[in-house]
Amino acid sequence: MSGHEQPPGRTEPALTEAWRLLMGLVLDQRMRWSEVAAELGISQAGLRALLAIDPAHPGPQRELAKALDCDPSYVTGMVDELERAGFALRRTEPADRRLKTIALTNAGIAALRAASDGLFSPPSQFARLPPGDQRELARILRSAITGTPTDSPSPPAPRPRRQKGSAPPIERSR
Repeated sequence: MSGHEQPPGRTEPALTEAWRLLMGLVLDQRMRWSEVAAELGISQAGLRALLAIDPAHPGPQRELAKALDCDPSYVTGMVDELERAGFALRRTEPADRRLKTIALTNAGIAALRAASDGLFSPPSQFARLPPGDQRELARILRSAITGTPTDSPSPPAPRPRRQKGSAPPIERSR
């Protein structure tokens, strides 16, 4: 066991406090979903589908269902909603007319950017931290997620890798 690992069943009190604070902050942000969905004129389910569609790589509806971990019939309703809003189009695959590819329209790409801005911009609790603390927080979270030791030299602010089912990172200027 390395010097950084805890024995099974033991958790450092500071870690428990940090996790509780982080989860509280995340849960406080949950209303952003309904606000962003309302601003776009779609349901939260439609917003979830919008965020899961890669504008650069339209894919089959069944792949969207897998990415969202839900029944394909439920995804049909989600895509119907995105089509009604003008955010997505179903395209029939020429090689197999039974397959439907879901692509974002220009309005859908703009909606995706707006959704990303609304959902993924840092909450005020983080934004008001001094820049050095913001970088340290990012370094610690990156270390926890990637398993890279915190004493490793920090690379210059890499762009986060996109996870399947998440929106691409959007740069915001303020």
